Amino acid sequence: MTRDSDEDKADRRSGGSESEVTDAVDAVTLEILRNQLEGIAEEMGQVLIRGAYSPNIKERQDCSTAVFDADGRMIAQAEHIPVHLGAMPEAVEAVRQRDPEPGDVWALNDPFAGGTHLPDITLVSPLSPETADGVGDGPDCGDEIVGYAVSRAHHADVGGSTPGSMPAGAREIYEEGLRIPGVRIVRDGELVEDVFSLLLANVRTPDERRADVRAQLAAHDRAEERLGDLFEQWGRTVLEAFDAIIDYSRDRIEAELETVPDGVYAARDVLEGDGVADDDIPIEVTVTVDGTDLDVDFTGTAKQVAGNLNAPLAVAKSAVYFVVRCLTDPEIPPNQGCYDPVSVSAPSGSLLNPEPPAAVVGGNVETSQRVTDVVFAALAEAVPERAPAGGQGTMNNLIIGSRTDEFTYYETIGGGGGATAATDGIDGAQVGMTNTLNTPVEVLEAEYPLTVERYALRPGTGGEGEHRGGLGLDRALTVDCDASVSLLTERRRTRPRGIDGGEDGATGENRIDGDPVAAKTTVDVDAGTTVTIRTPGGGGHGPPADRDSEAREADRRDGKR
Repeated sequence: MTRDSDEDKADRRSGGSESEVTDAVDAVTLEILRNQLEGIAEEMGQVLIRGAYSPNIKERQDCSTAVFDADGRMIAQAEHIPVHLGAMPEAVEAVRQRDPEPGDVWALNDPFAGGTHLPDITLVSPLSPETADGVGDGPDCGDEIVGYAVSRAHHADVGGSTPGSMPAGAREIYEEGLRIPGVRIVRDGELVEDVFSLLLANVRTPDERRADVRAQLAAHDRAEERLGDLFEQWGRTVLEAFDAIIDYSRDRIEAELETVPDGVYAARDVLEGDGVADDDIPIEVTVTVDGTDLDVDFTGTAKQVAGNLNAPLAVAKSAVYFVVRCLTDPEIPPNQGCYDPVSVSAPSGSLLNPEPPAAVVGGNVETSQRVTDVVFAALAEAVPERAPAGGQGTMNNLIIGSRTDEFTYYETIGGGGGATAATDGIDGAQVGMTNTLNTPVEVLEAEYPLTVERYALRPGTGGEGEHRGGLGLDRALTVDCDASVSLLTERRRTRPRGIDGGEDGATGENRIDGDPVAAKTTVDVDAGTTVTIRTPGGGGHGPPADRDSEAREADRRDGKR
């Protein structure tokens, strides 16, 4: 079992065993620097999205960017993908163990060495003021590493047995694509062509991959430039601000956790088979609240499975951190300080802490959603007024690609959000561990040999309640050439839960040419085949009888019932 020690917690809370919390940064300077650092992370994301070639990144924005300090602590992040961001520290730590130097950029995707699943390629670059143009040696920093720029992007194909690198029936990670354990892709500011060529030789659509990786590299160049500007302006006050920013967020998150009643809270839910077998797979959690400490223990969760729903512990941590942020104050600046009071553990060899060569591609996208659901359910016992009803609980992964390397289309499809004590659930939105956009119909049809036949809300799919659950979506695509179709979906037989008397949301369904297909499947199809995804609705909150007449009339008027 992996668990943080009391010494680890103490070190984190003091900013690390070799650093001390500083009082040298006044409140005004702290706020200015915090916003400037967050601006660097946001600008990295903008450069990546604008420079990418694939619709998955430039349209859906399936990517994340962040800035870390030299000790591997997250300082600032762009508001991108929850499942990416909470797991990034593992990637930074993996690179820090490899003796990085300024001028390097390291690439990795190995889920057992800092990654999450293989399509998510992470780049990590050490930052030093000396390497930024126009800064010279920097203010008293020389060539020391003062931080790291990090980007993570979902690449639409990284090789493996099927187009899109997300085979539903994979039994080991080797079927899922090229595994990158952490290699220099840039050395001394120069692209390592041999490494880049090796990567491109093992993927479909290599031109698209080349452009997307270069967009990530451009984002890192921008981070290096902007951090150099910051050191030129502020000098070593920037380093003092790193500690102060983390302390500020930790203090605020601890104040929020103190309002959660002490106690032990538990919940259980299941995944609907792993693509190899159809048996339910239990996920169990026990959450212990003790003052400002939150201990989340997944003992009781299933052992790792034959299929691809295994999830590295970093993914489980991401889900837990996301829930904590949702149930506290979302205005608290997101950084390492938000995570310090939270410990997460799962037995080694379990679904949430698997051992190689376990298949994991579905763990990042589907298991993460169920972890979110069970942690929300457990903490709903403690703070029912803050916890939402169950959202759709799936990313509805749809992958369509050509086995002749012509194209690879990947999309996660939105559904119903869970209602809260104050609002209806959001209709047709990404929920939980992803907040990507959809691929616009115009872009989808221009970029791929696909035709959108239908894209609409599903009336009546949100759970009834004082506040209604969000509606699912109905999306139908016709494939205009022979292709491979992979589906990784959930909530096809278990309904998103209602809360506090609210009713459950509706399940989703998958069809190919009108015939129902399994929640997790990979199949080759002929040109002219239509693939239909109907996504789940969200659960309701509060007794349906308490819904006011105006809201009921609006439901009828808008066709939502």
